[in-house]
Amino acid sequence: MPDTVPMNVIARLRCDFTEKFGVPRQAGLAEHVYSRVVFEPEYRNADALRGIDGFSHLWLIWGFDRVRQKTWSPTVRPPRLGGNERMGVFATRSPFRPNPVGLSCVRLVRVERDDPDGPCLLVSGADMTDGTPIFDIKPYLPYADCRPDASGGYTDLLPEKRLAVDFPDVLAEKLPGEKRAALLDILSHDPRPSYQSDPNREYGLSYGGYDVRFRVSGGTLRVFEVLAI
Repeated sequence: MPDTVPMNVIARLRCDFTEKFGVPRQAGLAEHVYSRVVFEPEYRNADALRGIDGFSHLWLIWGFDRVRQKTWSPTVRPPRLGGNERMGVFATRSPFRPNPVGLSCVRLVRVERDDPDGPCLLVSGADMTDGTPIFDIKPYLPYADCRPDASGGYTDLLPEKRLAVDFPDVLAEKLPGEKRAALLDILSHDPRPSYQSDPNREYGLSYGGYDVRFRVSGGTLRVFEVLAI
């Protein structure tokens, strides 16, 4: 058996994240973030999607194309542990692994058959940047994929932390309506690196053609500027 197996890029994700900062740390955290799965010309075949709209959720198998590395690390520092404690790479979803492959469960909103690049898939809750290569798509099967008795390991001990978001109306109104709910979702999950906590530090998040500037103090994130890029 060969040591390597060829993989074909069947599609690309198209979304409003142009950089890694701010991308949700897991799929499904920001349900108001919408993306499109646009197939490569060779795979734009309606027959390949026959029956897919009967499923509410899909698995996307994709590549960490923004991570460049020549070696892999057996241990990594999970962000949810504050970036200080090390865990085995195979006990995390870190991109720093021998094969930089990601797995995300997303909600299928609809199949866009009449799109100029169609058929395309409109999905919500993806945790990827614009242009991410997708290697495969598989339906989420509740009877097989949902395990109510599953253990979440060390993540079971970490309650989800969400920030209150102070987004003044005068700034929010600069954004198209469909992007406001998505940004509130993204900001509430605290896009900062977990090891940064300086209340005076300013951050900038690029999303959908806008640079959103904010600070975080205590449990509140305050947006103070929105600029069109």
